[in-house]
Amino acid sequence: MEKPDKPKIRPVKKSKPVKRGERDSLTKGKIGVEKARWFGEEAKKWYILICLSLIVSILLFPNILTRPKTYKLGDVADRDIKASQEFLVENRNLTEQNRQDAVKSLLSVYDFDPTATNLVSRIREAFKGGREYLSKSLFISNSHEEISSKTEKVPTSQPNASDELENSFSEILDISLQTGVFDMLFLSRFPSEVEEATIHLVSQVLKKGVVGNKMMLMNQSAKGVTLHNILTERETKVTDVDRFYDLKAARDSIKELGKDLKRSTIPKELADVSSKLAISMIKPNLTFNKRETELRKDMARESVTPFYFKVKKGEMLVREGERVTREHIIKLSEQNKLLKQKEVISGVPAMAVLIGFLISALYLAGLMTGRYSKSKTKDLLFNAITLLVIFLLVMASNFVSEETARGFNYFTPRALLYAMPVASGAMLVAIFQGTGVAASFSLIISVLASLVVGGQVEFFVYFFISSIVAAYGVRHCRDRGVFIKSGLKVSAFNVVLALSIEALYGSFYTVEVFIAVSSAFIGGILVAVIATGILPLIEMSFGYTTDIKLLELANMDQPLLRELMVQCPGTYHHSVIVSNMVEATAEAINANPLLAKVAAYYHDIGKMKKPLYFVENQVPRENKHEKLAPSMSSLILISHVKDGAELAKKHKLGNEIIDIIRQHHGTSLITFFYEKAKEQSERKGEKAHQVKKEDFRYPGPKPQTKEAGLVMLADVVQAASKTLVEPTAARIQGMVQKIINKVFSDGQLDECELTLKDLNEIAKSFNKTLSGIFHHRIEYPESAAKSAPAKKVENGDTNQFSTEDSGAKKPDDKTKAHESLKRLGLS
Repeated sequence: MEKPDKPKIRPVKKSKPVKRGERDSLTKGKIGVEKARWFGEEAKKWYILICLSLIVSILLFPNILTRPKTYKLGDVADRDIKASQEFLVENRNLTEQNRQDAVKSLLSVYDFDPTATNLVSRIREAFKGGREYLSKSLFISNSHEEISSKTEKVPTSQPNASDELENSFSEILDISLQTGVFDMLFLSRFPSEVEEATIHLVSQVLKKGVVGNKMMLMNQSAKGVTLHNILTERETKVTDVDRFYDLKAARDSIKELGKDLKRSTIPKELADVSSKLAISMIKPNLTFNKRETELRKDMARESVTPFYFKVKKGEMLVREGERVTREHIIKLSEQNKLLKQKEVISGVPAMAVLIGFLISALYLAGLMTGRYSKSKTKDLLFNAITLLVIFLLVMASNFVSEETARGFNYFTPRALLYAMPVASGAMLVAIFQGTGVAASFSLIISVLASLVVGGQVEFFVYFFISSIVAAYGVRHCRDRGVFIKSGLKVSAFNVVLALSIEALYGSFYTVEVFIAVSSAFIGGILVAVIATGILPLIEMSFGYTTDIKLLELANMDQPLLRELMVQCPGTYHHSVIVSNMVEATAEAINANPLLAKVAAYYHDIGKMKKPLYFVENQVPRENKHEKLAPSMSSLILISHVKDGAELAKKHKLGNEIIDIIRQHHGTSLITFFYEKAKEQSERKGEKAHQVKKEDFRYPGPKPQTKEAGLVMLADVVQAASKTLVEPTAARIQGMVQKIINKVFSDGQLDECELTLKDLNEIAKSFNKTLSGIFHHRIEYPESAAKSAPAKKVENGDTNQFSTEDSGAKKPDDKTKAHESLKRLGLS
């Protein structure tokens, strides 16, 4: 047999103890991740969306925040109030009347005890006890006589035993015996004739019923009473309440029956004893059960169903100028109570969920922020605030339309709703973030605005189309006159839409149609006016840069540009050429030409701090970098980026231009001073690798937008083009392609949206622009001889991508240039 395999025992590996510093760093790392989850950029965006949904939902149900006006009895209504929904109102007066009727119709309950607490059995018991007592007393008496005769003693007197028997007899019957009645019974030895006669007399009366308060019973004679037999638990309705005895009538009845006994075989004395004894024992056996009656009254009240009457939606609850009655107060209070319950319990949460899902869906689809925007939290916050402001404006417009229409009888508030400037929000969003985001914004604000005016689908269409028209009208906004033109376009569309809506849902040939058309036209003008007024405020608050502001910055009379022209003429000339290059190229790659042009004007303003350290501003044969170490020279060149950003921030050029200034060199290497530092290190006997590339690179960041990438390429290409000796078309093309290849290979375009197709368009446009700049001139006979080719100067050049073979060698071999173009599909 094969031996079973022994289980393999593996030694437990001792885990390496975590050092305190490592443990602290791990803990801090976890805390950082948790903090980023709850307070990071993505979390902030969701907080904005949630808060926006809640605020709008609460504003849609204003009764939560404000208490409706309460009217008192006799007040005069200051406005018409209609039922906002169908509801039931309890008619409390009628309900109370029904309850009172139910209580009145209820029969009083009387408990009937036919045995009168077992009176017959107690009579028999009392008589039996009396007879037994007498028999026992007789036996004892005989015994004493026998003993006394034998002893010849005088018998002692016995105590009076009749008192003891009388007390027992009275206690059993629960009565006080009349004088002489017990003595007669005692002497007659409690005869059975008296016992039967008494039972007969009592039974005859108790069978009919004896009531204590006959007057109270007679008050129920009209409707009768409920007779509850406590022995059988049966209840019967008795209407003939006069048949019952009261105590006096019961005793009189016994006296009459006693006369009949006297005429019978019973001796007269015993008949009198029976009558007196029966009269003494008669007590009420019909008693009013107050507790049961009250319980039945309460049950009767509760069993009455409240009486309601229905109030239809739109029904007038109280008219303006009408005196408020009790019925009005009941209806108004019921409506306010229902509205409060509905809004708090279900209205606000449900609306918040619907609006939240709508906004979140558009956000997740990327339709709430610009596609190329890097500050998406700021953009989302701007959209949320704009949405909230326009929503409040819509609510105010709805209130104004209702109040205005109250003073006129020939048109309704509906006619004034066409003047709502809903489209102004889409117009503002389109200016700052483009028509794509504006379309999503238009959808949301149109839904919310239609909810404010009652959820009418025709107004949703009206608001949505006017918003889209407004956004489309300002897609290329270069001056403030575009707002008025766009507003007039919105007015034209509004008029057509208003006529169509009134033809479908209203009376076409009425004054209201004229009011609606006028409101629609005014609404378009209001859209333009509001957008024009709010635009500068948004620019200052959010740091946005519009095309209008860019046009102002593009003016060559700007103080910053004039200073650049005076202090750095070479840099100024370079910037102007770069601006021409990017402006001609931007539209081909779907970038903003105006932003690229203005950014090119200001991208090198940082050189004004140290203008003579840059090659384009240096005086011939004067190079300040000759006396500086390569590392110091590189620091001076790098500093112009930071200095430029600070100047731009100081002069409030806008975030877009500041970002391009920071990014227009990316993290590129300052090649000249890096190589120079390596050479000096080798001459000193040190190893070349001790010179770090990171010390000679710009801090970045790399270009993040198409405009920033375009300015970087134009900056480098224009600087390199000045080294061309004979700038023919082929040489320019080769140089452009080589520069773009080097920038691309260095990874400087990795973070922007430029595609290979865009690079192809950029190369074509640069070739065309530079060919125009370096066009051949006609040589006149008197022209001086050509000077020798200028020597290439690299020190102080901020664009250090190497341009070998760009003009030092004759590019007769066009095959090389053609192959280079193929690398990026530019052949």
